[in-house]
Parts: sequence; structure tokens; C-alpha cells
Amino acid sequence: MGASEPASGIPPQPGSDYEVAVIGAGQAGLAIGYFLKQQGRRFVILEAADSIGPAWRERWESLTLFTPRRYSGLPGLPFPGDPDGYPTRDEVIAYLERYAETFELPIELNSPVRRLAPADARFVLESDGRTITADQAVVATGPFQKPFVPEAAERLESEVLQMHATGYRNPRGIPDGTVLVVGGGNTGFQIAKELSRTHRVVLAVGSRQTPLPQRLLGRDLFWWLTKSRLFNATIDSRLGRRLSTRETLIGSSPRELRRNHGVELKSRAVDANGRRVRFEDGSELEVDAVIWATGYRPDYSWIDLPVFDSEGRLRHRRGVTDVPGLCFLGLTWQHTRGSALIGWVKDDAEFIAERIGAFQDAKKRAEPQSERERAFAPGPRAQGEGA
Repeated sequence: MGASEPASGIPPQPGSDYEVAVIGAGQAGLAIGYFLKQQGRRFVILEAADSIGPAWRERWESLTLFTPRRYSGLPGLPFPGDPDGYPTRDEVIAYLERYAETFELPIELNSPVRRLAPADARFVLESDGRTITADQAVVATGPFQKPFVPEAAERLESEVLQMHATGYRNPRGIPDGTVLVVGGGNTGFQIAKELSRTHRVVLAVGSRQTPLPQRLLGRDLFWWLTKSRLFNATIDSRLGRRLSTRETLIGSSPRELRRNHGVELKSRAVDANGRRVRFEDGSELEVDAVIWATGYRPDYSWIDLPVFDSEGRLRHRRGVTDVPGLCFLGLTWQHTRGSALIGWVKDDAEFIAERIGAFQDAKKRAEPQSERERAFAPGPRAQGEGA
């Protein structure tokens, strides 16, 4: 596909000036696009990759969501299939593509935003060979931006295959021998389980997670979380602040991993040299491959606006920044535990869309009369003119 080619054959709106520019065509960008379309806004969704939902395409082939299909849909379009079943990675990708087509969202692929900056109380977005202006901007790039790999990886010799979890697809791409998976989150546990069928696998866990069963008393975990309103706890509440500091394992546990899959567990990986990795407890392991399931870091280096603190952290309240017209969407714990999940991002998207509508309405009321309106408006009466 060529630069700025529309997704799914949907032609972009003409011109490069919009009411709203959305950056990112993942689940967050599509969700806000739905509400902007309902409002009749003149907007565009810019995606750096050559396809919709690129973060999902970087996941391993056997990935299955923890959330059942009934909790995996975006606004206006239920996720197809058995509501109590769990969608696969490829089903999610197909659903996102269908979503964009169904609502004819104006998505432009191969359109990376290199710079977002202010311009006369508006925003200017610099893409490759193109400049776009907008009254408002929504950064919907989500939490999976820049894969993080510790510095210790540089000290492993070249014969050791290394990759971030984003590069892992299936066991066939991993050489025989001992595989170390670094990272004790859901991603690390799932990859370790799959590899254990064909390899000797060791999992390094840096911090203790809270294991939760996928199903409880015949009901899915997310049914219980929804009914108990735990998913409604906001980051501003005491419960939300406590929950936001705890990572949870869904459908996995260290005991289950050892007993059912034969995976050896190690403490935090702290250093490496040659073919050996050293752990926090002082032990070492010789490895043939390492998969770094070590998460992501935000990358907002392209945003030239005063919305970050001295340590580079984004300042916002439910995605709304101090810069008028600039919002973020799809962040982890942006408002609740579900803010970054496909089935719950619609709540924040609707909130941001309401703010966008109010902003545009206020801007319209504040605008002076157009040249045409002024030309035909009745002027002051001349002295002595009759009624």
C-alpha cells in the first residue's frame, strides 16, 4: 500500500484540515472514531502501520483473549460468535477490520505522525511529506508502543537467539535447547506454556503476581468482575489506586506452570554474560534462546506540547490534558482497569467524544461572523434615515 492509502478501500475525507485528528487505528482509535462519526465530525484517523490494529498482529499466533466475546466488542458492533467463547488473535484482527468497514471510518494507513505541535490555538501534525491541521487531537496509540528489553540483553553472545515477545510467533521459530522466558506477566506465562510442549523452558519472574482463575463457580472471571463492579473502580478511588499497583495472572499460576507444564521458575533475571543469565538469588543458567516478555515503554518523543512532567510522565485526567483540545485514549488505568481493554475502551471513548463535542460547540459560538455574514448584516442607520 502506498503512503496515506485508505484502509479497506474507504476513501479519506478530502483535504488536510479537520475538526479532529486521531492518531492510531487500534481499538482505541476505532472506538473514538465511532463516536465522532455519530456526531458528524470532520475527522481523520492516522495509522503509521500498513494495516488496522497493528499491535494485535505483533502477537504470537496462538494468542487467545482472556475476555469472552460478550466482553470483547467495540461500541455499536458485538463481537461475532459464541458470547461465552474466547476470541483468538486472528478473530480480533478480522473484527477490527470489519468494524472499520461497517462504520466507514476515515482511516489513512502508512501515515506516521512524526510531530504533533501547536499552531495558532490549533494543532499541526507532520506526517511523511504531508502537513495536517486540526482543531483537536486524540492520541490513541495505546499502551503497546516501544518494546522494552533490559540492558543485560546486550551482554549475551550472538549465538543466543533473542527476541522481545512482539517478535515471537510460534515454537517453530525457536531453536532446540533451553529457552528462558523473562517476565512473569500473562504474556510470559502463556508463551512459556506453549513452548513447554517442545522445549525445556525456564521462566524468570521478577515480581509476585496475583493468580486469578479464568472461571469461578461456572462463570467467567469477567462476569464476576463486572457484577461486583470492581471494573468500575476508578484510579482516583482508594480501591482503584490499590488495584492499579497489582498485576494479575488470569488462568495461570506458578504452581500450575510447574505441575502441568514442567516449566522451571527462577527469580528476577539481573545480568547476563556470554551464554549465561544470572538471577537475583545468585543462580545462573546457560541458555540457547531468550524471549523478553518485559513489557513496553511509552514513546511520546514526537509530541511537542507541554503535557509531561519532569520525569516524562503524561499529565492528564481521564485522558484530558491541560492543553485545550488534546486528549489521550487507551492508556492503562486511564480511568478504570478496563481502559486499555478492547471491551471497555468504549467508556473512555464516549467520555472523550463528549468533551470533543463540547469543545467544538464552544469554539463555534466564539467564532466571529464570516465575511459573508458581515457583508449582508444590516449596518448602522445613516443620520436622518427613516424607519
